[in-house]
Amino acid sequence: MAAVVSTLWYVDAPDPAAVLRNSTPDRDTAHAVLARLHPDRHATAVGRATLTQVAAGKGADDADFDDNTIFVGSFPGVTVVCSRELAHRRPSAVGDKWLHTLASENTYLIVSDAAGGWGSFGAWERGTLRRAFGAGAIEFYEDEGIPFVWERPYWSGEHPMRWPSGAVPHPEALPFHPRRLVEAANAAWLGFRYVGRGDDEPDPGDIQVWSFTLCPSGEAAPPAAQQTRQPWWRRAVGL
Repeated sequence: MAAVVSTLWYVDAPDPAAVLRNSTPDRDTAHAVLARLHPDRHATAVGRATLTQVAAGKGADDADFDDNTIFVGSFPGVTVVCSRELAHRRPSAVGDKWLHTLASENTYLIVSDAAGGWGSFGAWERGTLRRAFGAGAIEFYEDEGIPFVWERPYWSGEHPMRWPSGAVPHPEALPFHPRRLVEAANAAWLGFRYVGRGDDEPDPGDIQVWSFTLCPSGEAAPPAAQQTRQPWWRRAVGL
């Protein structure tokens, strides 16, 4: 992952990986989700992007996106929202609107910052925080709740931090890299990873989300976002 990945997942499906592997995101439902999350803003669909593109800081047509861009993937029993507004080092700081707009059984926050070397995750059951973790290589930002069973190998030292040859480990360093624990959370809750993906896991390069541009209600959307972009192959042949 090359950029800050910040995704919030609303999950009711018992097997989200199967849903993500076999479903296409619904644009109208995604638009309705945004209308509830941002009732004071107008959302214009730009096109579709994959989770791999979003993780690399790219949107529809591989274009760079800004703070006014938000991505939503609505699938049967699974909804994901990708927004820079969700890049919290302390998951407990996620606002109520994000947790209660969709009445889901489980809500998961996944944040991973490759350049900054930190990561965080949070888990809520019916809107109640169960677990919140955020850390850099040598600093805790948050560690609340009882760790999940799948966390145990990391805390017990089975996935040690890799230091450069000749480097002396910091005395306060975690026994693992926090972004690796975040990847484990993604796999445990959603059935796939961005890094080190197994053959039986959905490929984030195949999971599509809708890209939207947000602007204040009553304000015209930027020209590039006034209509949904066509796939490149349609534009190339003039369709």
